[in-house]
Amino acid sequence: MRKIVLVCAAGMSTSMLVKKMQEAAAADNYETDIAAYPIGEVDSAGQGADIILPGPQVRFQLKSVKEKFPNIPVESIDMAAYGMMDGKKVIATVKKTLGD
Repeated sequence: MRKIVLVCAAGMSTSMLVKKMQEAAAADNYETDIAAYPIGEVDSAGQGADIILPGPQVRFQLKSVKEKFPNIPVESIDMAAYGMMDGKKVIATVKKTLGD
């Protein structure tokens, strides 16, 4: 099971994407634990994650998050995928990044 952590400004809009990602993962029989958090909670929320995905609105903090978690892949969520709430595309990116 893969632990996927999404972070954004407040954790609200990203929660909608979490639902779409869960649906896409389930359709693909890809076992995941996906949750969204405000960027201010990344220090604790990122612990034990397999991948951390900052949303477009906090992309400017990508370097900072990578520095906090040097052993965890940190990838910005594609703006188009985020805007379209394309959970399937985001899951595909996660799988590619993690080599699944």
